[in-house]
Amino acid sequence: MRARVKELRSRPRGSKPDGEAALQAAIAAMSPASRALAKRLHAIITSNAPALSPKTWYGMPAYAREDGVVLFFRPAEKFKERYMTLGFNDSAHLDEGHLWPVSFALTELSEADEARIAELVRKAVR
Repeated sequence: MRARVKELRSRPRGSKPDGEAALQAAIAAMSPASRALAKRLHAIITSNAPALSPKTWYGMPAYAREDGVVLFFRPAEKFKERYMTLGFNDSAHLDEGHLWPVSFALTELSEADEARIAELVRKAVR
């Protein structure tokens, strides 16, 4: 919550935040392992969903449209977890029947993982 308050207070009223700069700063602050995954995720997300705007959300790198944050990733160290998390909010269009995943644990990325993430990102923004 403190990170979110800081995000909101860090810019003058009525100004647009520099989301890309904030996102890159959040990635730079991560541990080396999380940073490497975060850079690859950023490249996958921006190339597959250029309409999404980068920003930070509760201190985490996130990507949003006008109706809010669509997806985000959380470094492992944020909550002392053993994996990074890629999460999709309810504005992502991932619906499949009555049950579908909205959060994924990542420890590394293979080419197949990258392809699956790209597919999920494209689906989330259609």
